[in-house]
Parts: sequence; C-alpha cells; structure tokens
Amino acid sequence: MGQEFFTGSSVLPAPTLSGLRLGSLLQRLVADVDWRSQVRYDVDRRWYGRLDASAYVDGVDVEAWLLSWWPGQRTDLHDHGGSAGGFAVVRGRLREDTVQAPAGAAPRLRNRTLSAGQQRVFGARHVHDVCNDGAEPAVSLHIYAPRLTSMTRYRWTERGPEVTAIERAGADW
Repeated sequence: MGQEFFTGSSVLPAPTLSGLRLGSLLQRLVADVDWRSQVRYDVDRRWYGRLDASAYVDGVDVEAWLLSWWPGQRTDLHDHGGSAGGFAVVRGRLREDTVQAPAGAAPRLRNRTLSAGQQRVFGARHVHDVCNDGAEPAVSLHIYAPRLTSMTRYRWTERGPEVTAIERAGADW
C-alpha cells in the first residue's frame, strides 16, 4: 500500500517508489539520458525542462526534470505535494536547507551541500529550499513519484515554515 497524502480535504493513496528504487532510478537517468545537450542557462531565472523517464519505471507514475542554476539562484522553501523524490547534482554544487521538526522542539533548518556526483532522495513530506551558493553554474536532475500535481511554497518564520502559496501543475508550471 502506498503512502497517504492530503489533497484538499480528502486523503488519497499515493503509489510511490521506495527510496532505494528512487535512488537507483536517479543514477540510471544521470548515466543514460542525454541531459548534457538539453541544458540551458538563464541568468535571470532558474531554467528547467522535463525529461522522459517512462522507459525506466513500469507501472509507476514518475516524472523527471533537468534544472540549471546560475550562482545565487534558488527554489525557496517548498514541498512536492505528496510526491517522494530526489535529485542528483551533475555539475557544480548545491546547498539544500531542510526543515527538521524534532519531537517537542521548534522546527529548524538544517543545511547540507551536495557536489557533482552526489544525490539526495526524500519522502513525500519533505520540505526544503535548494540554492546554488557556489561561484559556478550548477546542473541537477530531479525525479518525483508520483508525478507532481502541486507544490506548497513557504516562508520561514521564527515559529517555522508558514504557507505562502500553493502552485498547481499545468497552471503554475
């Protein structure tokens, strides 16, 4: 049985891949897909393009994205609308700030830096901000299962994350 996530006021089952399968799929995409010829850079905003991952997973709704990051570009704090996912840094380096909510303590941000060749896989309730805080452009591949349908945007407050917007696939990206 898949994990459950909230969409509006109802709870729906969401078929997901295990972290191990997501990580393995991500490695195969990095090695097999001709992503190098598809990379574009935009100094004004982060560039992204969808990749075809259908040949890699049978029976699970998966989508993959290629992103480029000019120094200083970031996602801002967000979730993935109930989808599990992961990303691999294939050029440069990226910093990920993750919301941690220890039992009985106030939420806090934890950061880690991933360099080319490293990847990060996460579950359906993951909230993070990804940023190129390096001096050189970066490139990353991202995968989500099931396919993204929404993303919630947050702002960080002294009490933790606060919702600022909910974006919908097909309408906002």
